[in-house]
Amino acid sequence: MSDEITSLTLCDVTDAIRTRKLSATEVMEATLARIERLQPLVNAFILLEGDGAMEAARAADERQAKGEDLPSLHGVPMAHKDLLYRAGRVSTCGSKIRSQVKAEVTATALERLDAAGAIEIGTLNMAEFAASGTGHNEHYGDCRNPWNTDHIVGGSSSGSGTAVAARMVAGSLGSDTGGSVRIPAGLCGITGIKPTDGRVSRYGVMPRSWASDTLGPMTRTARDVARMMSAIAGYDPRDPQSHHAPVPDYEDGIESSLKGLRIGVAKNYYNEDIDDDVAAGIEVARAVFADLGAELVEVEIPDPSLAMSLGQLILAAEAAALHEKWLAERPDDYQIAIRVPMEPGLFIPATRYIEALRMRGPLLSEFLDKVLSRVDVLHIPTGPMPAPTLVDADPASPEKAVQTMGLFPKFTRTISYLGLPAISVPCGFSGNGLPISFQLVGQPFAEPTLLNVAHMYQRETDWHERAPDI
Repeated sequence: MSDEITSLTLCDVTDAIRTRKLSATEVMEATLARIERLQPLVNAFILLEGDGAMEAARAADERQAKGEDLPSLHGVPMAHKDLLYRAGRVSTCGSKIRSQVKAEVTATALERLDAAGAIEIGTLNMAEFAASGTGHNEHYGDCRNPWNTDHIVGGSSSGSGTAVAARMVAGSLGSDTGGSVRIPAGLCGITGIKPTDGRVSRYGVMPRSWASDTLGPMTRTARDVARMMSAIAGYDPRDPQSHHAPVPDYEDGIESSLKGLRIGVAKNYYNEDIDDDVAAGIEVARAVFADLGAELVEVEIPDPSLAMSLGQLILAAEAAALHEKWLAERPDDYQIAIRVPMEPGLFIPATRYIEALRMRGPLLSEFLDKVLSRVDVLHIPTGPMPAPTLVDADPASPEKAVQTMGLFPKFTRTISYLGLPAISVPCGFSGNGLPISFQLVGQPFAEPTLLNVAHMYQRETDWHERAPDI
């Protein structure tokens, strides 16, 4: 019965608790039992607060017994990337440097999930200071892919990808600066969204890059993502980059027909440098969209090389500014593979940094004009290949890691630099049994369209329902 409970999606869990088929206590007991069994295998958690979670679950059941109105995520167990602050709790950010630092504030996103009735059960492993895309971590141990524990989970939201894929939690928040939600979602066979810049508050979240950081849900299904987005999206005066745009109910319209919807197929760039399994999965997914009535439209992608370079420049400069004091005073407390790439950012001229920020507007306008004015969504791979092995992607061996992981940012970083929303959706498996995924990219604040397309695809396929045998 325990595994039957943890096999339920986030929305299934909320519905089962609401209709009293399950209690929040039963769900939490099953969740904690699964975590206890799988944590030694995949190392998803940094902190587990089981006693507090059980107490919160019992309190949730008491409120329901009294007939109180139940919020949208009532009783759902969640855990999040360990860079979201909760007042009085240590947020390690995957680092030694912050391993004893208690937060003084609580992240707005956590406050909103609390208000929606979700129960946080702990914090999840991640790349040190969100600065790596593999899931390796010398301080807390490497996070492992539940489909094959010899392989990476992706990063930097590595624990979130693993915990959701392994059915250890129903949903999780990750952060995405250049692909850190989408890459682990793609490599773990789950659904994860990078929202439009400013759509979700980043207050109370350890920054990686002020200009590009976003916070997004990682779950099993598009509907699960929609329910979490409805809880966390919206303006926050404590985040100066937060937008006032009205927040829809992201589940409204999720069942809309795709007939006549235009889906962009890249004629260049995003159709290059992908392995045969990924290419085959992408083609089969497009056939599903065509069967659903969508129109496939070929589009020419503007040369993204400048956007890639400028996005990396902004990231390097802002990361160096954030870490300047620690780099000077505590250099040996960083993993070498994290510190060494960060140090050159200290020498980027202010004029170059400002120019990189200034060019975001013109390059976004070009992308919207040449691509997203012609189609409703763009359909591209999440990454070039299934998950490499931990050995092949180890950042402690830079040449090998660059060779293995060097192409992943090509599929995600430009989208981050432009501030556009994108969702990663599982679409099959490689010959060696590892997940492959695609991305849908939309215009600013087009999350409802992305979720609609993703959900209708998942209604026709079962890739998101398959679970690792672990």
